[in-house]
Amino acid sequence: MGKVQRAMCAGILGLQALALVPFTPVLLSLTDIGAGAAVAIGLGLILACLVAAGTMRTPVGGLLGWLVELVTIGLGVVVPAMYGLGAVFLALYAGSWFLGAKIDRERAEREAAAA
Repeated sequence: MGKVQRAMCAGILGLQALALVPFTPVLLSLTDIGAGAAVAIGLGLILACLVAAGTMRTPVGGLLGWLVELVTIGLGVVVPAMYGLGAVFLALYAGSWFLGAKIDRERAEREAAAA
């Protein structure tokens, strides 16, 4: 992963972690899931976003980011609004992934041409 791609993907995951903060109270109020499980799911997903963003310099970070996006969509089974939120963040992450790679590739081509 290039520098721009890493930064863009990490930024989206950080934004997603902030957007998921109210997910635990929503999970508690709209479902029959116990408080401990709801907190574990909500905080676990936030932590997964932050870990993925923090490890973006490694190949594991990129894969973990994709996994976080799929889990976010998968939580739509429990809270249907998560289908929409997950789809939005999946689109943002995918856009960051592919656009960041393109920017890094074009930057490398420009630097190679200049040298």
